[in-house]
Amino acid sequence: MTATHPAKAPGDLPWSISEIDYSSIDVVKVRNNRTLFYLLAAASFIESGSDTYAGNLAKYYADVPEAARWLAEHWECEELQHGQALRRYVEHVWPEFNWERGYRRFFDEYSVTCSIDNFEPSLALEMAARCVVETGTATYYRALEQASDEPVLRDLTRRIANDEVRHYKHFYRYFNALHEHERLGRGKVLGALARRLLEIKNEDAEIALRNVLRIEHEREDVPEGDVRALNSRCSAVIRHHLPLEMTVRMLLRPLHLNARVERFLRRPIVAVVSRVMLY
Repeated sequence: MTATHPAKAPGDLPWSISEIDYSSIDVVKVRNNRTLFYLLAAASFIESGSDTYAGNLAKYYADVPEAARWLAEHWECEELQHGQALRRYVEHVWPEFNWERGYRRFFDEYSVTCSIDNFEPSLALEMAARCVVETGTATYYRALEQASDEPVLRDLTRRIANDEVRHYKHFYRYFNALHEHERLGRGKVLGALARRLLEIKNEDAEIALRNVLRIEHEREDVPEGDVRALNSRCSAVIRHHLPLEMTVRMLLRPLHLNARVERFLRRPIVAVVSRVMLY
């Protein structure tokens, strides 16, 4: 597998990169915002590595042909488009950043984390875990949209966030079908949600940010303390703009709670989400 990927062009992508007018970017609004640079560069790396993860997911769901087909023909293509669109934005505003070199270094490190061995032990539970991941990405891009007043970036992040919400709905539908077949208890579902919530907190972001710093500072041995500090700095921006109610609502759906129980749990769940996802 190569470290960069040509754009795929299925006929039913919900939008096209050609619709993004990069020439209209108000560079002055964003050029000096280094935190925004780190957020966008890291996101572009992670999204551009989606085909490895998608391929493994499609193999994992080989016995669920509809899900495997959607993952291969739609989800993967849309995620790769996100990566390409974000890359073009980064390269337009910060052309001195060697994106290609940084991505290759990132991919070497990131690809080993995408193993099927890291998936949940049942098909339904992995779909529940995917709901957590899509919650994180959807709310991340909603927060990024609010974090800048640059019109092209707001348009781009809004498009990506809408895609991620739609992806969540697909994963949630597949989870419901598989959950009905596997008849898992709520405790097992909660365990899968909690595990993935803890896993996604920082691992992908730290790998991406570490390799952005390697290129930026032209050194291989970036101190881990610097990576953690930068991750905290970036998280503070997302935390400030995070749509918390949306996040909690999406996280709770796979538990199939009745309205009364959900209201009772909402406050402690908000506290947990705030602590785990954002610090």
